Amino acid sequence: MKYVKSPLSIIPALLFLAIGLVGAAHADDYTDALQLLRTGKLVEAQAKADAFLAAKPRDPQMRFLKGVIQRDSGKVNEASATFNKLTEDYPELPEPYNNLAVLYAGQSQFDKARAALEQAIRTNPSYATAHENLGDVYAKLASQAYNKALQLDSGNTAVQPKLALIRELFTPNLKAQRTATSPATPTPAPAPAPAPAPAPAPTPAPAPTPAPAAAPTPAPVAAPSPAPARAAVPSKPAMADAAARDVEAAVASWAKAWAAKDMPAYLSAYGKDFDTPGSQSRSAWEDDRRKRITGKSSISVKLDNLAITVDGNKAVAKFRQDYRADALSVSSRKTLDLQRVGERWLIVKESTGS
Repeated sequence: MKYVKSPLSIIPALLFLAIGLVGAAHADDYTDALQLLRTGKLVEAQAKADAFLAAKPRDPQMRFLKGVIQRDSGKVNEASATFNKLTEDYPELPEPYNNLAVLYAGQSQFDKARAALEQAIRTNPSYATAHENLGDVYAKLASQAYNKALQLDSGNTAVQPKLALIRELFTPNLKAQRTATSPATPTPAPAPAPAPAPAPAPTPAPAPTPAPAAAPTPAPVAAPSPAPARAAVPSKPAMADAAARDVEAAVASWAKAWAAKDMPAYLSAYGKDFDTPGSQSRSAWEDDRRKRITGKSSISVKLDNLAITVDGNKAVAKFRQDYRADALSVSSRKTLDLQRVGERWLIVKESTGS
């Protein structure tokens, strides 16, 4: 979900950063300010944020929200200053770096955007949004470089197709047209295949009659080929559907164990090869998850728009996750990479923002 019309995106769903518990009254202030922002009442939202920050000037969540309000109000320089100060005060949070990069990119300052996104990834290596945005920034930098090359040497025939390919990244309609026309090319291919048999042109029709004389060779070649193909076609989707249902059940069980604070069931949903964030060991990651989960008085995990793709023993599940714990509320896009181990599907990678 893109937040601004740019190759990059600010993700407002991450306004509520996971930095500890906040009081119910404070949560109401955040909710009120966010609701004003969503309904386009930017002046009232700004006033609400300023009033809150007058009493708590270092609160990172409200400062982050204020930066989004400033950006939506067209105050790009003020928004940049807000996010920049957040990166100084809370360098462990990747979201301010990401949003700062969006603002830089909107001003075509792609080198600054690249540096901010690289810092976001250093802060949280599994922050998928920053990885995606960094790819877009690299493409824009390459586009600038190839444009410069064309200005210096307009007759360079190698640069032009490279530049066209990069620009295609930002014009999805071209991809759609190409996909629509691509099936047309394989269609003529079968035409030449039957062409070698025109000599005995009548033979294909009465093939079963002269079979004993000279048709023993074509008969076995033609007969067995279609038979297994027809038999295999229905089984593949059936197997894929069954695997997708198993993956869906595994993801639902993982969310249920998380909400119930059932740590044995929750941790067992992750495979031995799970890619822990940063340079954490598996034991350190499990200890951290235990503290974070069991320390909450109540947890709610709801999954929406679940999309599953299965490729053999590997699967990817993408969905929107609404997470609530005490006064904390987070809504974000999430991706789980799973692998089949025996009869179970286990999580081997987890990323947010993709």
